[in-house]
Amino acid sequence: MQINTLILGAGAAGMMAAAHAGHGVLIVDHAKAAGEKIRISGGGRCNFTNMGTSAENFISRNPHFAKSALSRYTQWDFLALVSEYGIAWHEKTLGQLFCDDTAKDIIAMLRAEMDKAGARLWLHTDVGNIQHDGSRFQVTLVRDGEQTVVTTKNLVVATGGKSIPKMGSTGLAYQIASQFGVGIVEPRPGLVPLRFSNDRFKPLAGVSTPIRASVAAIDFDEAMLFTHRGLSGPAILQISSYWQEGEAITVNLTPDIELLDTLKEARRSTGRKALTSILSMHLPARLIEFLREELDLHGNMSDQSDAGLQRLCETLTAWPLRPSGSEGYRTAEVTLGGIDTDDLSSRTMETRSVPGLYFIGEAVDVTGWLGGYNFQWAWSSGWVAGQAIAAESRQGAGQ
Repeated sequence: MQINTLILGAGAAGMMAAAHAGHGVLIVDHAKAAGEKIRISGGGRCNFTNMGTSAENFISRNPHFAKSALSRYTQWDFLALVSEYGIAWHEKTLGQLFCDDTAKDIIAMLRAEMDKAGARLWLHTDVGNIQHDGSRFQVTLVRDGEQTVVTTKNLVVATGGKSIPKMGSTGLAYQIASQFGVGIVEPRPGLVPLRFSNDRFKPLAGVSTPIRASVAAIDFDEAMLFTHRGLSGPAILQISSYWQEGEAITVNLTPDIELLDTLKEARRSTGRKALTSILSMHLPARLIEFLREELDLHGNMSDQSDAGLQRLCETLTAWPLRPSGSEGYRTAEVTLGGIDTDDLSSRTMETRSVPGLYFIGEAVDVTGWLGGYNFQWAWSSGWVAGQAIAAESRQGAGQ
């Protein structure tokens, strides 16, 4: 079977590429349906992009690599497509855009775009042997127990990383990269809850509070959630992508107030109130009870000295916490690292060493913050790869 383009992975990036890669496109996936990670994202409503997307919202060994794709297919371009299909959406905090109804609307839109382009979709399809003769790829596909050898000029790898293995993530992209001598930046879990030894925070499981989490000279102001095994919530997920094993993180429990001034005023105006009562006006009561002995939170406000309040505020606004590890790929929303951008063209996503071999989406060493950025990278990288393939096909047809 001869085609022009074979796309491995019918997720966000793969479907976007299939919709734009021109004629002769086959996209395959081992799952029973296309876009399964889209379907479960955003609580089923898909945080499909972010209005503030820029290259600064991404982590990569080359921080400039994503600029080309993101500037050529922007969040506004994708939003225009969503609006064209009449998909209702709304903005949440920090520029995050969600479907009003269901993430399935986004999948249906992408499927419709693929259908308009004439792309074929094979599901329940596994990838076997891959060879390259210098001009074309030969890929063995196994579908419903039957083998098909596909010969293709272009091979687009959109199989993602290792995150959420229960959805079928296998790290296939890294195997293909290794086979063809394409570099790999060591993958690791990103946007992932952090664990602490001895079930330290188990008594606080379910408590959530706004914080500022900091590590490695970067910080995020969002909510933190205590869990049976450690810490989660948006602020912790964000900081986890910058955290390295063995490092401590710093948590400011009162980022929105000047805590020392607030406590001194409370001492002046309500000196007979307990210190814990005043603190519970600004922090969850269960958290204050948890910290009572650890921080010696005893006595009335009038009993507190300036030095004592100073020490307390220094702790509560710069609480050092050293995670024992992360929850790993099992609960990670993304994979950090991946295909080395030094080996890819930023304009086309094609490898420099193997003509016709492309890597897009999460497989690449470009990882976004929480909040719709990773979907935008999928749309942008898929679009530029598809455009490059279509342009080359047109050029070839004209010769």
